[in-house]
Amino acid sequence: MNAGKLISRLQAPPGKRITLAAYPTDYHDKLTKPRAGELLSRGVEQLAQQQDLLYAQNRYALLVIIQGLDASGKDGIVKHVMSGLNPQGCQVTSFKAPSQEELEHDFLWRCAKALPRRGQIGIFNRSYYEEVLAVRVHPQLLGRQNLPGRVLRGNIWRRRYEQINNFEQYLAQNGTEVIKLFLHISRAEQKRRFLERIDQPEKNWKFSRDDANERRFWPDYQRAYQDMLNATSTPWAPWYVLPADHKWFTRLAAAEIVIDRLKRLKPAYPKLSPRHRRELSQARKALEKEQVP
Repeated sequence: MNAGKLISRLQAPPGKRITLAAYPTDYHDKLTKPRAGELLSRGVEQLAQQQDLLYAQNRYALLVIIQGLDASGKDGIVKHVMSGLNPQGCQVTSFKAPSQEELEHDFLWRCAKALPRRGQIGIFNRSYYEEVLAVRVHPQLLGRQNLPGRVLRGNIWRRRYEQINNFEQYLAQNGTEVIKLFLHISRAEQKRRFLERIDQPEKNWKFSRDDANERRFWPDYQRAYQDMLNATSTPWAPWYVLPADHKWFTRLAAAEIVIDRLKRLKPAYPKLSPRHRRELSQARKALEKEQVP
């Protein structure tokens, strides 16, 4: 598999309008599931190596945003792709329905609080993008946000796109790289996974009736995702549309994208100053002379 070509193929090109229907949900690049598993294992090792360098260098932070409909595989990306990361340098935040405290702040506030520090990888399982997805499909949710009337006038979604772009550019200009992954699942595959969650007792906890009810709004969500991709895929924070009907391919593609971005940062272990090297040499001599009982 040519990782560079794959990444280029999956990107929503910044500045160019795309149609979501042009992106397949079942593309797998002629890979087999066993081969993808081998490549993913190798990728997890590379990811751990790159994370170690990022943590040691302590100059950049990496934010990975994962969006997708229910059952598209967001949790699986976190579990299988990020499994080899050192917990000291990685934090995962899952954003559910906002609390009352969160509703009393601007829509970026709760995510801004969870941004990764320098040297860390932060993973957002859902994010502020829900404010132009779920809230757009269900605009009555705006009523819970107690916004001033002037904020609601005009095209609030266009303004939120602009605010998101400005926020992500600010992050990029201050050393936080942003990667955004949209897991593109077909309606038929989502149905199959929902039925699996209902039929298998160990998966019952993953399903609620609300999940099935949301399927009534499938066309609305597709339009909202397409508009989001067109409005917010930027040179500093591009979107990648990952085919999600085959989980094993989705996970491999996600790993390759994250590894590629980390490598482009060229993280490296800090170079020691002459003074620090002298101190290490003195410490070695002292340790060698030490008599251990």
